[in-house]
Amino acid sequence: MPGRTVGKRNRFRLVGVLAVAASASLALAACGSTKDTGGTGSASGGGTGKVGVILPLLTSPFWQSYNDYVPKMAKTEGVDALKTVNSNSDPSQQITDINNQLNQGVKGLVVAPLDSAAIEAGLDQADRKGVPVVAVDVAPDKGKVAMVVRADNVAYGTKACDYLGKHVTSGKVVQIMGDLASVNGRDRSEAFRACVKQKYPKLKVLEIPAKWESDTAASQLGTLLNANPDIKGIYMQAGGVYLAPTLQTLKSKGLLKKAGTAGHITIVSNDGIPQEFDAIRKGEIDATVSQPADAYAKYGMYYIKAAMEGKTFKPGPTDHDSTIVKLPSGILEDQLPAPLVTKDNVDDPKLWGNTVK
Repeated sequence: MPGRTVGKRNRFRLVGVLAVAASASLALAACGSTKDTGGTGSASGGGTGKVGVILPLLTSPFWQSYNDYVPKMAKTEGVDALKTVNSNSDPSQQITDINNQLNQGVKGLVVAPLDSAAIEAGLDQADRKGVPVVAVDVAPDKGKVAMVVRADNVAYGTKACDYLGKHVTSGKVVQIMGDLASVNGRDRSEAFRACVKQKYPKLKVLEIPAKWESDTAASQLGTLLNANPDIKGIYMQAGGVYLAPTLQTLKSKGLLKKAGTAGHITIVSNDGIPQEFDAIRKGEIDATVSQPADAYAKYGMYYIKAAMEGKTFKPGPTDHDSTIVKLPSGILEDQLPAPLVTKDNVDDPKLWGNTVK
């Protein structure tokens, strides 16, 4: 399950090929093949020093929750984190934020990139100063990072496709996409399209390139519904920014029908925020993929601490129900669990969206 709490820092000591593994395995269930290959990194922090944490935006409940988790998880992992910096959805500002943090002498950076390509400039700045970086939620196209902490976004699009395909046998469905400058937006969009084409050819996909912008989503969805009042399903790639405008748009047009009643539009989302869970309970939407805000913060802190100590990792299963994979770029990514949530499991207390107060 996402966000499963693992003990103190020594619980994360990675398995080696020596007999140390045998004595540690019961306590660790040890990060499998995420082995520490020793102090071969170029980290300048030696495991100590301030860590800068840079957010992409704070207008989404998802990122607000992540922001709340950061200081808690930093304390748990023994990381001295600075107050978070919000880049306000501006990739250029994010590079400036990285530079400002470096000028303050941080020894590590945890960054949630806005633009998978543009972030390279900031990563290069950090590399020149010997400061390790962990990317959270979005993988960079290029540049040096110690680890990407992220869920499998291809699976997000596929899970949404399968849910809609099983509940909408034919007709028009809308995909409200994220920013295609982000690998998240690309992965979710391409996976959804490919799945529909391969498995549910009777569905016709209409697309809204909303760039993670709520106003854009509302405006374009309204226009689309005017021309296509027979839409039967909607896939929102980010409930944090698209849920409220989508429901309001449907309500204004008399199309917000409760699940199980005539005229209900089947809606699947991504994020796993409390507001989505409430909408599932009310029958306003049908499902969401729970993106683990708590685990993003936890393992972002864990990996930056390890990177500052000069540790490196290898592909393979971890001790926290995830798998580290090597991306085509050569970057390593820890793909954390992200379960589908429906009316059947929406009240599961292990879901982070049910722990937010």
